[in-house]
Amino acid sequence: MSEIRLPKSIKIGHADNGHNGVTVILCPKGCMGGADVRGGGPGTRETDLLSPTKAAQKVHAIVLTGGSAYGLESACGVMDWLSEHGYGLAVSGKRVPIVPAAVIFDLNEKQLYHPDIALGYAACENAMRTAPEWGSVGVGKGATVGKLRGMKYACKSGVGAATVSVAGAYVTAVVAVNALGDVRDPESGKIVAGCRNKDGSFAFAEKKILDGEYFKFLTGNTTIGCLITNAKLDKVQTNKLASAGHNGLARTIYPVHTDYDGDTLFALSSGRAPVLNFALLQMAATNAVERAVLSAVSATSEMTVVYDNEEES
Repeated sequence: MSEIRLPKSIKIGHADNGHNGVTVILCPKGCMGGADVRGGGPGTRETDLLSPTKAAQKVHAIVLTGGSAYGLESACGVMDWLSEHGYGLAVSGKRVPIVPAAVIFDLNEKQLYHPDIALGYAACENAMRTAPEWGSVGVGKGATVGKLRGMKYACKSGVGAATVSVAGAYVTAVVAVNALGDVRDPESGKIVAGCRNKDGSFAFAEKKILDGEYFKFLTGNTTIGCLITNAKLDKVQTNKLASAGHNGLARTIYPVHTDYDGDTLFALSSGRAPVLNFALLQMAATNAVERAVLSAVSATSEMTVVYDNEEES
């Protein structure tokens, strides 16, 4: 059983409507945040605030949601929960939580289903009540991979997690995989989930595209996630950590970062662990994302969450 490490002040919760859902990463006391958005079709909110050139220094939650652009509504429910509990920036006698968000496109049914304000609020309540589960929950509820031949030949996916420790610090990746192409194990090179042929074998999506047999470029893609570290990082480093995580996507998803994706990774720094060598932490981020992607498409992965007692800054 794998161990997922989180700072004590960070909680993760899921909620879904039976068709798609939302995952919230709560850091009510505030964390340094960063983001890296790639691909041609992102659906995001508040990512500009995370740029090193912007004044904001803390975020209070990260929202990973299904429902395409409609799902961004769920972030308002997270804001409601945070403000009701006294968290957020103090502005004119009010609390204004900073809640960046990103979406996957999982509108896979004829009827429109999407996470709403109530579902975002419920995910926060669940985060405070129980340890997170993984797989086809929250943002992973409607996630699939290998849609090159259409949904009939795709594989079910979900939301996964992994922790990599290095030099006295750690990086935990939480990733919802909803890719156009295939997911491969970077060690063996074998496809573990993806586009299938009629006989059930894997079609090798990237090769089909390069050979001119690209079938369908569906818009129902995008892989999103968040890197969480107990290392003390500044805003520039936190953004660089998110960028390093994309290397993990590139090592496991074929193809990735296409014009039909909106691949987005956030990063949160909440701890006081010293960074002896930031390059080591970047490598840990890449490796954690690799493992989280593989766990997202695995129906058998079992993970337990361990919370640190370390004080956050």
